[in-house]
Amino acid sequence: MGTQYLFLFGRFFRIRYCVPVIAVLLIAQGLLLCAEESHPVFLLKVTGTIDPALARYVTRGLEEAREAQASAVVIQLDTPGGLDGSMRKIVQGILNSPVPVIVYVSPPGSRAASAGAFITLAAHVAAMAPGTNIGAAHPVQMGSSEKPSTTMEAKITNDAAAYIHSIAELRDRDILWAEGLVRESRSFSAEEAREKKAIDLIAKDLDDLASQVEGRQVKTIFGTTTLTLKNQPRREFPMSAMEQGLHQLAHPNLAYILLLLGIYGLIFELSTPGAVFPGVLGAIFLVLALVALETLEVNWAGLFLILLSLLFFIADIKLPGYGALTLGGIIAFLLGSWMLFPATRLPHLRLPWRTIGLATGITASFFVFIVGAGIRALKRKVTSGIEGLIGSEGVAKTDLKPEGIVHVKGEEWQAKAQRPLKKGARVKVVRLEGLTVHVESIKEDS
Repeated sequence: MGTQYLFLFGRFFRIRYCVPVIAVLLIAQGLLLCAEESHPVFLLKVTGTIDPALARYVTRGLEEAREAQASAVVIQLDTPGGLDGSMRKIVQGILNSPVPVIVYVSPPGSRAASAGAFITLAAHVAAMAPGTNIGAAHPVQMGSSEKPSTTMEAKITNDAAAYIHSIAELRDRDILWAEGLVRESRSFSAEEAREKKAIDLIAKDLDDLASQVEGRQVKTIFGTTTLTLKNQPRREFPMSAMEQGLHQLAHPNLAYILLLLGIYGLIFELSTPGAVFPGVLGAIFLVLALVALETLEVNWAGLFLILLSLLFFIADIKLPGYGALTLGGIIAFLLGSWMLFPATRLPHLRLPWRTIGLATGITASFFVFIVGAGIRALKRKVTSGIEGLIGSEGVAKTDLKPEGIVHVKGEEWQAKAQRPLKKGARVKVVRLEGLTVHVESIKEDS
């Protein structure tokens, strides 16, 4: 009997203490399952000119959101516009995203101008903060300094109008209003855009946005989806270091300065061989400048004129041009700088004249004074060391038959004359052979 009671007591003790442990394990498993089933809201911040770096960032964010099974992607937008190719890549990514995309023009004071208007209208949900605006989406031809012909401009405008028409039609937005952004360069406040039913809502912040879109149904490429943002965690998706670097480089002023610094460094290295450091820095700056210029889709004719102006500057230093080549270089540099970024209707993608004028003055001074001094130093006759003896005059200390000793520049040298000379004769050094100087009589030379 004692053994039976002991068995029952042990069994009761195991059950009593195992139940809490099992309960804790079940709760932990439930929490893990809940965590696995959560669908975060991705937050992307798109600020500044729409360029290839931003396009890469947005498309990468959309892909990451798809893999993470996110409930939505919120693109917080503030842009003056940008490149057509980059804009179309972003729009294509949004239209083909299985994850609902909300474009939120924010914070107050922001804008969705030009390319930003296309991106906003392409979203599954278009939202704006109070005090923001959208519009002015007339296309601008880049890569040419000349104004396009009437026919070409009409083709570009019609293409952009058709593109925004298709986007508005797909998202069930006001088509005529959308085309007006392109054809008439119209711009609207957030309230006006909502009244025209061009956007879906106005939200003061992200919390207000989440509340207003909660339960809204949107159509993605996989069908109708109900938005649930309120109880989902937010995950900020930052730009990578490379994307940030490329985005910062995509600015005309910075690209222009890097280009000039690169050219200065290489020219300085070529004019004063052996300095090394200016050449290394110049090469680095030049590579960064070429990356930035490629990002900005510049007019390469302008770059060619800038390089041509540098050749004029160098030629005027080496050749007796009496300033004519320098003047030509200044004119070519001014024209090249003006043509380099020809987006005349987009001020943020254009070099200001004060920058061009300052750069022209610095460049002309750099070549006239610094590079010119270096080249003149290379041409100057050597006056020190053993090479400096050539052309120097002296006196024969002994008879030269034809060898002997001469006194030149305060020192006595082993000498060899072309013909015998007497002691005390005036001589001139004509060449060197090791430590022996070859001399000739000054009287005979005269």
